[in-house]
Amino acid sequence: MIFDLDMIKQVYAGMKQKVEAAKKATKRPLTLAEKILYSHLSDGLATKAFARGADYVDFKPDRIAMQDATAQMALLQFMQAGKDRVAVPTTAHADHLIMARLGAKKDLESANFTNKEVFDFLSSVTNKYGIGFWKPGAGIIHQVVLENYAFPGGMMIGTDSHTVNAGGLGMVAIGVGGADAVDVMVGMPWELKFPKLIGVRLTGKLSGWTSPKDVILKVAGILTVKGGTGCIVEYFGEGAKSISCTGKGTICNMGAEIGATTSTFGYDEAMERYLRATGRAQVADLANNIKEYLTGDSEVYTNPEKYFDQVIEIDLNELEPHVNGPFTPDRATPISKLKEEALKNGWPLKVEYGLIGSCTNSSYEDISRAASLA
Repeated sequence: MIFDLDMIKQVYAGMKQKVEAAKKATKRPLTLAEKILYSHLSDGLATKAFARGADYVDFKPDRIAMQDATAQMALLQFMQAGKDRVAVPTTAHADHLIMARLGAKKDLESANFTNKEVFDFLSSVTNKYGIGFWKPGAGIIHQVVLENYAFPGGMMIGTDSHTVNAGGLGMVAIGVGGADAVDVMVGMPWELKFPKLIGVRLTGKLSGWTSPKDVILKVAGILTVKGGTGCIVEYFGEGAKSISCTGKGTICNMGAEIGATTSTFGYDEAMERYLRATGRAQVADLANNIKEYLTGDSEVYTNPEKYFDQVIEIDLNELEPHVNGPFTPDRATPISKLKEEALKNGWPLKVEYGLIGSCTNSSYEDISRAASLA
């Protein structure tokens, strides 16, 4: 099933004109992040270039996603606005209030009992105001969004820091507070300081036990937990094209751990395959018609130092599996040096417990690989 197809058609119908206006205003080629940002200006067509990291700009996001813990206050605020329906497509997902302890069936029963009042409230309010509601047990918000709502070139905000997961399907998707979401739900612009841009060129191809997650673990080691603050991280290169859509989602998801505003990848064949595999062939067809506007310009990727504020190079052929931590996610250790680091720092040498599965996995792709060891 395809949700909000008319909205996607509308976004794509105006994208060429908006991107070309932005190129004229900036007098240069554009990164993917810039194409999406400039094509979602609240005032319409770009008439000037915005200063990265300085100018505050009003945007018009395409959609909103909320999880159950943060949706409550946002919806209470929205109810005071006197609106009959939300101004943009919006969904609420009941997942964060489900605690994983005893197994799926018992945990879901416990959550439904403990949080019945919250879930009933969310169900009632979303139904009244035309908001999609994914009930308890329907899936983790970030994966549900990737499988059903994300689309290349779109802009989304969500009341969860890992909203950025949707960058794996070529969106600019940003985690916000509930008040920001309410502004957009009632039809107001959303303000953001125009981000700086970090380009990550990926060459080569992943092999062996190295996974997409190791890309972001490596990036975290380079940028630290603060290095992405106020920035959009844009991945490009032949190595980026070789990574699956869900793998891209994992990388973008964990961009939150480096403080990035969001992360994204240009539209490619992996995204097209994913759209078709998830029942959205029409979206893939629409994207194919404007695919040059759903990725950075070739001049940008040929000379990235000229267009990004910072450029990182990673050769996937040489990338090892990484272990990050302890205590901070930017302490990145290649697996070949883990024993040496553990002995030097007095870390425990015996692995007693392992947890497989979190929103940072994005899909079964690397969960199944880890589970195969058990």
